Amino acid sequence: MQRMKNIKISIGILYLILISLFLYFLFSNFNFREITTYNFIRSKSEYFEKIQEANLALVCISFIILGIIWIFLQGFASPVVIASGFLFDTYIGTFVVVITLSVGSTLIYILANFFFKELIKEKFLNKFNNLEKRFKKKELTYMIIYRILGGIPFQIQNLIPCMFSVSVKNFFFGSIIGMIPQAFIVTSLGAGLENQIKKNLEMPSLVELITSFEIYMPILAFLFLLILVFIIKKLFYKN
Repeated sequence: MQRMKNIKISIGILYLILISLFLYFLFSNFNFREITTYNFIRSKSEYFEKIQEANLALVCISFIILGIIWIFLQGFASPVVIASGFLFDTYIGTFVVVITLSVGSTLIYILANFFFKELIKEKFLNKFNNLEKRFKKKELTYMIIYRILGGIPFQIQNLIPCMFSVSVKNFFFGSIIGMIPQAFIVTSLGAGLENQIKKNLEMPSLVELITSFEIYMPILAFLFLLILVFIIKKLFYKN
């Protein structure tokens, strides 16, 4: 327990340091009123587009490294996915973010498996014990299904497989394959937002955004995926 507390404190301190550095850099160069304007967002979108065109590989590698660090520190996955679509197009963005999330998740899984396996079993085994036999039967297949279904906070989702002693290889490749559907949809939304900013000199209204094909199509696809996941989950988590 003491070791866990020490790790939590260390992660918390690292969080505060990174956030403080980010805020210091942000407000040293821009004021609050400036960063909340549409023109600021639009100009930075154009700026990142020029950097991307100049050296796409470097931007991708930098994004992956920073994203892995964020996920390893148990940051939320959704902002990373949307940002990937915003910075890259849908297809490159999906590839980049799936690699980012999978590597970051695998590093968390290795760490949790080594330090917190018994604690995770104590906290979650009663709730998910019906999955143990399934994972042991077809580990990679159920790891893929588990990732597709989601429905659990991403940070916890990375820890649950520790209870079933999933191999690192199957965790990694299961994550890559299983994350693709949701990542593709959310990345498409991020790419759609970026295209709307590029097209409009003035901030578009909410109605204009929602009625845009590149915005409402990913939202409809996401809703369809939620319904499909709900149906499959009833079967997957059935005792």
